[in-house]
Amino acid sequence: QVQLVETGGGLVQAGGSLRLSCAASGRTFSSYAMGWFRQAPGKEREFVATISGSGAGTAYADSVKGRYTISRDNTKNTVYLQLSTLKPEDTAVYYCAARSQGPSVFRDRYDYWGQGTQVTVSS
Repeated sequence: QVQLVETGGGLVQAGGSLRLSCAASGRTFSSYAMGWFRQAPGKEREFVATISGSGAGTAYADSVKGRYTISRDNTKNTVYLQLSTLKPEDTAVYYCAARSQGPSVFRDRYDYWGQGTQVTVSS
């Protein structure tokens, strides 16, 4: 069982930055690929970024490529999502997720989810 807790959300002006963190329980964190997803009001939860267990492999949604960076510190059991050049359309609840196999862009392939953290970008 893996428990995930996201922190770092908040209110930021357009063009600003935030760093989200997701702390995981358990001693086998490096064996899990991690993903970030987001859900805006009235919309489906969508893929944002994913990273392999070693951190060597990453992938991003086209909408965030070049603005967001996913990373992880396996010594701290934590995955990060650096959000930069934020836009009002980035407003959503951001969730981290874990899966015991390789990275995936599909939300139904993740086994564990955090409770989410709200990111609000004002114009």
